[in-house]
Amino acid sequence: MISSDFNIARLFRDVVDPQRGEEITFIIDHPHGKMKDNAAWADRRQMAADWYAGIKNLCAEVGAVLNPIVSFPATGANNADLPVHGEQNGRQVVLHDILKNSNVCFALTEYSATAPLSRLTVDYPTLRAASLPGVNRGMEKTALAANYAQVAKYANLLAERLNRAETARVVFSTGHEFTFDLRFRTADVDDGYLHADKTGMRVINLPSGEACIVPYEGERKDEPSRTAGQLPVQLTGEIAVLNVEHNRIIGAEGASAEAQDLVMTIRADRARQNIAELGLGCNPSAVISGKVLEDEKVGFHWAYGRSEHLGGVVGPEQFAKPENILHVDIVYARGCPIGVVSLTLTYPDGAEELIIKNGEYTVF
Repeated sequence: MISSDFNIARLFRDVVDPQRGEEITFIIDHPHGKMKDNAAWADRRQMAADWYAGIKNLCAEVGAVLNPIVSFPATGANNADLPVHGEQNGRQVVLHDILKNSNVCFALTEYSATAPLSRLTVDYPTLRAASLPGVNRGMEKTALAANYAQVAKYANLLAERLNRAETARVVFSTGHEFTFDLRFRTADVDDGYLHADKTGMRVINLPSGEACIVPYEGERKDEPSRTAGQLPVQLTGEIAVLNVEHNRIIGAEGASAEAQDLVMTIRADRARQNIAELGLGCNPSAVISGKVLEDEKVGFHWAYGRSEHLGGVVGPEQFAKPENILHVDIVYARGCPIGVVSLTLTYPDGAEELIIKNGEYTVF
C-alpha cells in the first residue's frame, strides 16, 4: 500500500507530465534460476503494482495509455544490458519492442537498468525513462517527497560549476586524497524532470537530485587522464584503499577476504578499472538508507565501470563479455562511515572554489 502522505499521481504528473496518446510502461525484474528472492525485492514488485494502480485515473484523465506491467529475468548485475525477452500479461514479449513503442518507462528493479535504458533512449528517440533500482516504500516519505523545484535549482548550480572546472580535488576523512580530471567533459543533472520536451539525456533516477560528470578517460591521443590518487572504501571491519593512475584502478590495499573479493571484482575486466563518474547528490530530503539509489542523492559519490550512459567512452563494447558489464557507485555523504573533509574545484584561470567542507555544501 502507498504511504498515506505520498501521492504517486501528483509525483507522476510533476515528473512526467503525461500527454494524450503517450504510452506508459512499468517494468520490473524477477529472480530466476539460482538467484534468490528477498522480502525487499518482492515488495518492490508489489510497489510497482501499487504505483501502477495509483496513476490509472491520471492516465485516463489525460488520455495516456497505461500498458500492462512487463516483468523480465533479472540481469544479476547493476547496469548490465537487459535481456531480450520479458513477460506481459502471461505471454512472452521482446523487451526492446515494448520499449521502442513506449513514450515513458518506469523501471522498479533490483538491479539498476539506468545504463541500458540510457542507450535505448538514444536508439528510440520517443522514449524517456525513470530508473528506480532498489527503491523502497521508505523513500515515499523522504527523497521522493522532496521539493523538486529546489532539487533542480541545486543540481543545475552544481552542474554549472562542474562544467567550468578542470579538476576536482577531494580530501577524505581518512586522510586520503584524490583528483578527478574534468577536462573535455560536460556535466549532466538528474533533476526530476522527465517531460516530453526534456533535452539531453532522457533518463533520470527517482528519487532524483544530483549533478554528475564522467572524468576524462584518456581517449585523446597523447593526452593522458590526470585522474589519480587514493580512494578509501569502507568494508566490514576494514578500509580498503584503491590506487588510481590515469583514471584507472591499478591496485588496492586491504588484507581481508572482503577486500580481496573487491580486488577480484575490479580486476575481472579491464573496463571495470575505469573511474566512471563523479557525482554530487543534492536532494535535501534524501537520507542514508543503505540503498545507493537514495544514498547517492545525499552527497558526494564516485563510480567505476561503465560510463557511456553518462557521457563517457566506456560502454558494453569495452567489456570482455556481457556478464562483466557493471557500473558501481560508492557514497561518502553525511552519515556514511567515510566522509569528505573538502572538495575543491580548480578553474582554467587557476582560481579555486571550495564547494564541500566537512560533508556540507558551501554553495547553497
